[in-house]
Amino acid sequence: MQTSFGKKTFIHLLLAVLSVINIIPILWMVIGSFKTEGDYATNPLGLPKVWNFSNYAEAWKVAHLGTYFWNSVLVTAASIILTVLLGALTSYFLSRFEFRIRGWLFGLFIVGMTIPIHATLVPIFILMKNIGLLNTHLSLVLPYTAFHLSITIFILAGFMRGFPKDVEESAVMDGAGLYRIFWSIILPMTRPALATVIIINFIYNWNEFLFALVLINKAALKTLPLGLANFAGTETRFQTLQMAALTMALLPLIAFYLAMEKQLIQGMTAGAVKG
Repeated sequence: MQTSFGKKTFIHLLLAVLSVINIIPILWMVIGSFKTEGDYATNPLGLPKVWNFSNYAEAWKVAHLGTYFWNSVLVTAASIILTVLLGALTSYFLSRFEFRIRGWLFGLFIVGMTIPIHATLVPIFILMKNIGLLNTHLSLVLPYTAFHLSITIFILAGFMRGFPKDVEESAVMDGAGLYRIFWSIILPMTRPALATVIIINFIYNWNEFLFALVLINKAALKTLPLGLANFAGTETRFQTLQMAALTMALLPLIAFYLAMEKQLIQGMTAGAVKG
């Protein structure tokens, strides 16, 4: 009993230390975003003498974050919708139906998880150029969707495989069709796993830099990571404005995670119970 208590205490302390290590840089960035340049130069680690909220308005204007935010929201939302929709449909058929090549198809998606994404950057650039999609939002949406189908199917199919067959049999007895069962029964039951894959896709798509750098050259189509990189490269004198811009880019990630946290925890709990 004491051994178990000591083990739990050690794990909690370790997690607390890791949390502090991760929170300190973010907290330092947020506090620095409210300082003036002079205040930051004289006291980079302390609290600001005067909380300067104008840094956010200035950073938003100077860095043109409005355009970059909209592009990131559009690309991220379109990629998530396509990935989750295609992944959920594929997972449903792979997990709930028996057919000859099911194992091969599932194995093919698993192999897709092992392919280094950025190793395909040059072929994708050539492909997008040949089909005329270079410098369009689709040049990002399509690769983001394709590369995240594997992990999405892996998570959703594993979750759906644990559902009892009785649910679908009862729905069939009531006259429900295949797609009605999927949309009205299977998909709502999969919400915890959906929250997990949506968070994974959102974080990657929102932060992705290299594909956006290579496939997008027009300033009006650049996403937020590209805009922040350009802003940091040209406005190296204004550290506090850079911190304000980075803080604004971080807020959607935190807000999105908090909005999906309940479903994510339910999915983790369900997985623990099944295991």
